[in-house]
Amino acid sequence: MDGEGGSSGLAKSAAVKLSEMGERTKQLGTAMRDPHQQRRIILVIVCVALLLDNMLYMVIVPIIPDYLADLEIEQSEHVHVVMHSNTSANSTSQDKSNKDNLDIQIGILFASKAILQLLVNPLSGTFIDRVGYDIPLLIGLTVMFVSTCIFAFGENYATLFMARSLQGLGSAFADTSGIAMIADIYTEEAERSRALGIALAFISFGSLVAPPFGGVLYEFVGKRVPFIVLACICLADGLMLLTVIKPFSNRTRENMPVGTPIYRLMIDPYIAVVAGALTVCNIPLAFLEPTIANWMETTMHSSQWEMGLTWLPAFFPHVLGVYITVKLAAQHPNLQWFYGAVGMVIIGASSCTVPACKTFGQLIAPLCGICFGIALVDTALLPTLAFLVDVRHVSVYGSVYAIADISYSVAYAMGPIVAGQIVHSLGFVQLNLGMGLVNVLYAPALLLLRNVCQMKPSYSERDNLLDEAPQGLYDTIKMEERRAKKKGYSSAGNCLSVDENGFDPFRAQRSLSEESSGPECT
Repeated sequence: MDGEGGSSGLAKSAAVKLSEMGERTKQLGTAMRDPHQQRRIILVIVCVALLLDNMLYMVIVPIIPDYLADLEIEQSEHVHVVMHSNTSANSTSQDKSNKDNLDIQIGILFASKAILQLLVNPLSGTFIDRVGYDIPLLIGLTVMFVSTCIFAFGENYATLFMARSLQGLGSAFADTSGIAMIADIYTEEAERSRALGIALAFISFGSLVAPPFGGVLYEFVGKRVPFIVLACICLADGLMLLTVIKPFSNRTRENMPVGTPIYRLMIDPYIAVVAGALTVCNIPLAFLEPTIANWMETTMHSSQWEMGLTWLPAFFPHVLGVYITVKLAAQHPNLQWFYGAVGMVIIGASSCTVPACKTFGQLIAPLCGICFGIALVDTALLPTLAFLVDVRHVSVYGSVYAIADISYSVAYAMGPIVAGQIVHSLGFVQLNLGMGLVNVLYAPALLLLRNVCQMKPSYSERDNLLDEAPQGLYDTIKMEERRAKKKGYSSAGNCLSVDENGFDPFRAQRSLSEESSGPECT
């Protein structure tokens, strides 16, 4: 009897636990169906993807030079094992030649990701505009996962080069679709600036924490572990994307808005000004990353830990810059151009100050100033790109954020290749003075955005005209699904108003709001 009572108690306990688990699952499902909760989950997924991408970009900084140097030593020992009659002069010349060759290999390897990303972005932006944001994000995460695994187990330069290039391919899809998805689901200016600011904070954290993260793990547990850890995080983020967003579920695509072609966005003068500012403001960071360690070793005799932690303190002013810009943009949204211009002046002044530093402590201040200025520029201008598309084109954001990604890629593709040559030819001081001058001189160009940004406080046409406006691809799909359920017919049979660019949400909603017997086509 006691055995039967114990079994009955266990069964009841298991039933209670199963019931509690079912209730929690039901609550989780309800929360995930809530639009506000779903937006937050999507933001988390995108932020993790951006964090991973930037960690993958920077994690190789302390690993690859040492790893390739070891490979070079092994190969040279194998080749020259019987060559004992070389003179010391020949040996010195050979060592110098090997070092120069190694520097070129490292520069090309570092730049290969940004170069491929630069080449693929025009295609990825158009693809995103055609199919939406979720499938390209999944493609990007998948490619990043594969490339990271290859990097973990690659044992020669060719394999590492292929893995690095694949990272650029994955980034072209993941970065562009992730930022575009945030701009699409956060339609209010204040919310959009806040969400993009959070994404930028994750980008900054990934870029700045990756070198010490990779260096410590490489020192104590080897080359593979940092990449395996990042690959696992990438896999988990992809599974979360499949679970929450369900990219391959039943999707309403027939009446999807047709985005403005990327070539037309590129010749838009306002978008061109923003893209130029994003390139110019990132040049100091892109050019200093591959050159500052050698300069610190030569002028300051810095230790390895100082060179490894050079950029880490700059994370805090970067986050502070994001926070300040988001707060200011909420109060004075028509001054986004001004915040960007101030950021470029700060970057220019800080860049010119770098060569005057004599100690590691002094160097922290201008580097923090550069990252603070970049935060101002990025946080002010990335939402402005989405706003420009809203008021001048069609509210589909894949191509415009592909242009933004191209702007970053131009700076980071040139950095590892061009910066070293400039330092060798002109010197480190001239490099920094030139970068600072370019930023200061470009800042007045943002005055061209003044008239556009002044439209922000009065831009209420969407709120006044639309009750359930299709505010971009995400809302268009949701609206079509609701209409199909409400009226009992397939959304495939509906035709929405279009203009010469494709889909016009304002005219579309006005036509849909009219009481008519059936769908109309224009």
